[in-house]
Amino acid sequence: MAERWPRHLSVRGGEWTFAVVGLPLALLGGVYAFAVLYAGALLSLTVLGLPFVVAALLGARGLGGLHRRLVDGLLGKQVEAPAKLPRPAGLIARGRIALTDPVAWRALLYLVLRLPLGVLGFVTAVVIPLGCVWLTGFPLWSRLLQPGARPAGRLNAASMMLGPLLLYAVPGAIRILSEANRRLARLLLGPARTQRRVRELETARATLLAESTDQFRRLERDLHDGTQAQLVALAITLSLADDALSSPDGPDPERLRTLVDRARTQTDDTITGLRRLTQGIHPLALDGGLDEALPGLAATSPIPVTVHLDLREDPHPAVARTLYFCAAELLTNIARHSGARSAELRASAADGRTRLVVRDNGCGGATPGTGTSTGTGLTGLAERLAAVDGTLRVDSPPGGPTLVTAELPTRLR
Repeated sequence: MAERWPRHLSVRGGEWTFAVVGLPLALLGGVYAFAVLYAGALLSLTVLGLPFVVAALLGARGLGGLHRRLVDGLLGKQVEAPAKLPRPAGLIARGRIALTDPVAWRALLYLVLRLPLGVLGFVTAVVIPLGCVWLTGFPLWSRLLQPGARPAGRLNAASMMLGPLLLYAVPGAIRILSEANRRLARLLLGPARTQRRVRELETARATLLAESTDQFRRLERDLHDGTQAQLVALAITLSLADDALSSPDGPDPERLRTLVDRARTQTDDTITGLRRLTQGIHPLALDGGLDEALPGLAATSPIPVTVHLDLREDPHPAVARTLYFCAAELLTNIARHSGARSAELRASAADGRTRLVVRDNGCGGATPGTGTSTGTGLTGLAERLAAVDGTLRVDSPPGGPTLVTAELPTRLR
C-alpha cells in the first residue's frame, strides 16, 4: 500500500490550482473594484454618477458569481447563490434596487479583499518554491556564475538549510490561505443574512405546510374509512334495536340486551377512534397553560423526570403548542432509545425568548436525522421549530449525557 503524505505536507490539487490561476482573476477584480470606487467618487457630482454606480454594482455581482464558481470548483466550498434582483417596472425603480442591493456591495468588498489574498496565494504557490530551489542550489549557482574554487562559507550552508525549511512550510501556508478564501467567499458572496433567514423560514414553513396537509388528508381518510364506518354500524345496530322493540310478537329482551351491548361497544370504539385521530391537533393539556401541561407530560413518562419552570411570560399559543410537542417527542425518545435512568426538563420564557432544555443521563449518540418519517425525530423537531423562527441544538457525545435545547421567540410577529 502506498504510504500517504503527512497531513502537514498534503495539499489538494484544487487548492494549489486556485492559488496559481486565481491571481489573474483576483487582479481583475481588485482593479475593477478600485476603479469603480475611484470613478464613482469622481462622477458622484455629475449626472453620470448614479448610472455608473448602478452598472458597476451589477458588474460586481457578475464577478462575484464567477469567483463563487471558482471557489466551488477548486476549493470544494459550495457557496449558496444569492437571490436574483427583482425587476420592477421603470428604470428609476430598478436603479434604486441596484443601489440598495447588499449582495452587490458585499461582492465589491470581496473583490477588494480578494486581491491581497490572491497575491499571497500566488507568491506562496509559485514564487516561494522557486526561491527555495534557488536557495538550495545557491552554492552551485554561485560557482557557475563565478568560476573558481572557493571554500564553502556560512552563507552557502544557511541557504541550503533555509530552502528546504521554507519549502516544507509551503503546503501548510497554502491550506491556511485556501481556508481564508473559503471563509471570505462564504461571508461575502452568499446571500445576505436577512435573505438567508427568509429562505430558511420559507423552506421550514413549506415543509410544515406539506406535513400539515398530509396530516389533514390522513385525518380525512381515517374519518371516512374508520369513524364513518363505525357510525354507520352503530346506526344499523340502533335500527335493529328499534325493529326488535316494534316486533308484532312483542319485544325480545334478550335480543334487545344484545343489541344495546353491541351499540355501547360500538360507541366506545368510535369515541376511542376519534380521540386517537384528534390527538396532536391541539393537546387538551395546554388549556391550562404550559405550567400545567409540562409537569403533566413529565408525570406520564416511564423515566423519572425533574421539571423546572420559569415562565415569566405567556408564550403565543403556536409557540406553546410547538414547545409542548417538542417536550413530548424528546421525552418519548429518551424512554425508547437512550437507556437513561433519569431526565431533567427545564422551560423558561423571559425577555421575548422561550427556551426548552431536556437532559438525560443515557448512552448519548443522538444526532439530527433520526426518525422514521418526515416530521419525526430530531429532524422533524428542527423543522417544526424553524417554522416559528426557532432553533434546535443537540449535544450528545457517545456515552452521554444528552442535552437538547430548543429556543424560539415568545411572540410571533
